[in-house]
Amino acid sequence: MVAVISEHIEITPGVCGGKPRIAGHRIRVQDVVIWHEHKGMSPDEIVSRYPTITLSDVYAALAYYHDHIEDIQQQMREGKILVRELQAKTPSKVQQKLRG
Repeated sequence: MVAVISEHIEITPGVCGGKPRIAGHRIRVQDVVIWHEHKGMSPDEIVSRYPTITLSDVYAALAYYHDHIEDIQQQMREGKILVRELQAKTPSKVQQKLRG
């Protein structure tokens, strides 16, 4: 048996926060999921927008997501929390000027 998905998805400590990503790229599985499931992009549209990846990479990322849905969704939730925390600590320059 050959593990085909391992040709497309890799996890490397220190790269993209150790999150699963398309092999040889900094495009995370969760990025593909967001583009496909939340922004409604088809796999073909994703490849046309990011031509360094293949259609097989996109489908492998989606398959990996469905095989590890809880982990990926947790990573996405943690990312949203981190963004909110950073935004709360660092108000926008525009908002600071409007208040001042």
